[in-house]
Amino acid sequence: MKKALLKIRKYFEYNYEVLIAMILFIAIMISGLEFFKAIIYMLEFIVIMEVVKMISDFIKKEKLRLRFVIDIFIIFLIRDVIIQASHKNMDYFDILFLLIVIFVFFIFRIMSIKYSPGSNKINNKGNNSSE
Repeated sequence: MKKALLKIRKYFEYNYEVLIAMILFIAIMISGLEFFKAIIYMLEFIVIMEVVKMISDFIKKEKLRLRFVIDIFIIFLIRDVIIQASHKNMDYFDILFLLIVIFVFFIFRIMSIKYSPGSNKINNKGNNSSE
């Protein structure tokens, strides 16, 4: 029995996200909050965290990372899709439009990572070492 408890403890030490998710899920179930509303609140919290991270990074480095801005828009749009999909009178055109906009932002995010100034330095270092 001790061995099993030690394995479980060790698992949660390395995978604390699972423990946090379990605690949040149990709190949602106990509070009686509707699940989609809890997801919306969590997404709003993530948006606020990303905004704070973006502002903090801007203050420290005096640069605005495009990745943070795009992430904020993607998370906010996903939140809107969940809100639209949870209504009884769903407007499928609005949901489809939001999904297309999210897809476009994902393309922008991939391009911002691939063509960022920092990635060119990494690619050039890799090319010089192979010659």
